[in-house]
Amino acid sequence: MVDRTDTKSRQQTASRRAFLKAGLMGGAAVAASTSVARAAGDPLITEIQDWNRYPGEGVDVAPYGTPSEFEANVVRRSVPWLTADPVSSINFTPLHELDGIITPNGLCFERHHGGTATIDPADHRLMIHGLVDTPLVFTMEDLKRFPRENRVYFLECAANGGMEWKGAQLNGCQFTHGMIHCVVYTGVPLRYLLEEAGVKTSGKWLLAEGADASAMTRSIPIDKALDDCLVAFKMNGESLRPEQGYPLRLCVPGWEGNMWVKWLRRLEIGDAPWAQREETSKYTDLLAGGKARRHTWVMDVKSVITSPSPQAPVTHGKGPLVISGLAWSGSGTIKRVDVTIDGGRTWQTARIDGPSLPKALHRFYLDINWDGSELLLQSRAIDDQGLVQPTKNALRAARGGNSIYHNNGIQTWHVNKDGVVENVEVS
Repeated sequence: MVDRTDTKSRQQTASRRAFLKAGLMGGAAVAASTSVARAAGDPLITEIQDWNRYPGEGVDVAPYGTPSEFEANVVRRSVPWLTADPVSSINFTPLHELDGIITPNGLCFERHHGGTATIDPADHRLMIHGLVDTPLVFTMEDLKRFPRENRVYFLECAANGGMEWKGAQLNGCQFTHGMIHCVVYTGVPLRYLLEEAGVKTSGKWLLAEGADASAMTRSIPIDKALDDCLVAFKMNGESLRPEQGYPLRLCVPGWEGNMWVKWLRRLEIGDAPWAQREETSKYTDLLAGGKARRHTWVMDVKSVITSPSPQAPVTHGKGPLVISGLAWSGSGTIKRVDVTIDGGRTWQTARIDGPSLPKALHRFYLDINWDGSELLLQSRAIDDQGLVQPTKNALRAARGGNSIYHNNGIQTWHVNKDGVVENVEVS
């Protein structure tokens, strides 16, 4: 007895195979594409594979989605020798594996000063006190009754690139520049909460404090707090991740990441900065003469080529090559990105693709035809305020070589004839 379903299926399979072969042959004849011509004899195209033949898993097998098993290498990574203890340490966003401007929540870098706090949102409170008319305490439910907004911002650690101050150190874009991410934050403008409490005219500063074991605290000018700061409870549409401050964090757009206090529990209004540990012994810039710059909050205009880079070498040989990277500025939007393939002798204007939002990442591309010769790749960002990303030598000439923070110098990648990429410097 013949199973009509099997017969029909075989007929459909044979017909599909013939269609694919015919389509590819025709495509090869019409388009002068060498890649299409090669694919004409590829059994991965002309033969039915198991993933075409058998049904896949059902809709509820993974009720919270995870990436493909073939993307298992796309993860945050730390540098074990960087800190004495992983509780107060950093891991890095795999920039070389991403595209566009939005960072997936699970890949946003982490920087903890006392580990990740685990807080039941039902038990979380935000207090506003100090120089206000009415001290207030909000529950999470209280906060979610205020008008909310969605904003796309980058968040960068002040120490991003800090290991590179004295020269090329780490052989990977993930490690030289991966202390940055960019997401859509949902929350309540901070000014709404401050207006509810009534800031006194003598209130010029705000102290934000986290509920983690380090009691992270930073002083913020009240003008910034009233301008564009956000008290956020969601990122990319879902609740904040625990490592990103669940259930509540402060967003301070364009300013260094340690001011974006996670697990936000207290806002005190005062008439002067508090000079806490994180704004005196930490997160100040030691200059050549031994003096330290304080209150260097804004993240300067910066860019980096994410591919090719040491973790994303050129594997396809000569021919079309997409050079891709990210640019950003804490002062506004990116107006232009220049890219050089010869170590700065000549520059070409890259193509910025996708949205161009203030204080957000910008994605740029330069499409070239690689002839297989060695390359010295650099990118140079210019923002809408006219600020230009400096060379590392210019940065050291202005600030000495003792600093860790706010390194926005131009990064150089060397691509050899085999497509292998190394972190180097061009002086």
